[in-house]
Amino acid sequence: MRLPFYACLLGVSFAALAQQPLLIPVTPLGAAPKIDGDLSEWGSAGWIKVPISPALEKAERAKYGLDPNDDKNQTGSLSFQMKAAVVGDQFFLALKYPDSSEDSSAKQWEWRGDKYVEGKQREDMLALRFHMRGDFDRSMLSSKDYTVDVWLWSAARTNPSGLAEDMTHYVTTKMLDSAAEYESPDKKTIYIKKLRDAGNAPYKLLARPKENKGEKLPSFQLTPSSGSAADVAAKGRWKTGYWQVEFGRALNTGHADDAVFKPGEKIIGQIAVFNQGYAEHKSVSEPLLFDFSAIK
Repeated sequence: MRLPFYACLLGVSFAALAQQPLLIPVTPLGAAPKIDGDLSEWGSAGWIKVPISPALEKAERAKYGLDPNDDKNQTGSLSFQMKAAVVGDQFFLALKYPDSSEDSSAKQWEWRGDKYVEGKQREDMLALRFHMRGDFDRSMLSSKDYTVDVWLWSAARTNPSGLAEDMTHYVTTKMLDSAAEYESPDKKTIYIKKLRDAGNAPYKLLARPKENKGEKLPSFQLTPSSGSAADVAAKGRWKTGYWQVEFGRALNTGHADDAVFKPGEKIIGQIAVFNQGYAEHKSVSEPLLFDFSAIK
C-alpha cells in the first residue's frame, strides 16, 4: 500500500531551494565530555547556529489536502545551537534548542470501556541522519536512491538508557521487499525501509493487553542493549525551556550498518525535531556538512 508522502520520518520542504550545506566544523577536544545532557563542559565558543523549519510549508500542506496550520507541529521555526568534536577515536555532538515543556512520557495503554486503547501521551524526539551510500537528498521522497544511518533519541523510550535508537534507512524508487511505499508529489512510488541495527535495541514495544490489569499500562519496556544497536550514546536534559542533548559514538564502529566518520574528510547529515512525537509533524534542517578536516 502506498502511503501519503507526509508520513515519512524525515523530509524537507520541497519549496526549499538547492544550496550549499551549512558547514559544521568538527574540532579536537582535550578531554571527552560526559554524555549526560549537561553542556557546561563544551564551553561558550564555537557553537554553530542551525535553523530548522516545518518540514512542509503551509502552501504545500494545503496543496495535498492537509491542514495548512499544522497545529500538531509545535516546534515550528527556531534555531539550534550545535557543536561537534572528536576525542581520540570518539565523535561527540552537543545540541541545545528551545522547547517550552519537557514531554518525557510516551503513549500508554489506557482502559476505556471494555478494552485498552492507545493513550495520547507523546514524547519529544530528536533525529539525526548521516549519509552512507548513494545520492543523498534533503528529502526522503526524491527520485534518488540512497542509504542513511539514523540516530533517534526519544525522551521516554531511549533517554533513560543513555542511548539513541540506531537504525539504517534505505530510500529508493526500486521495488524493495518489506518496505513502506509512499507516493511522492510527482506521483512516483518511493520505497523506504527502516531497519534497526543488529543486536538488541534499548527498548521493546509491549502488545496491547487483552484483560484489564489496571487503568494505565506501559506500551514499551526498556531492555539491555547490545551489538551495533548499542553504538550511539545519547542523553538529554530539559532545563528552563531548553532541551540539551549529547551524542557520542566511535568514528568507525566496524559495523556495516553504521556510517564511518573519517578524519580529514566531510560527511553530509541532517536533523529533525519532533515536539510530542507526531511523525508527520516535525521541523527539520537543511543538509549539514560535518567537516573532519581538523582531525588527524
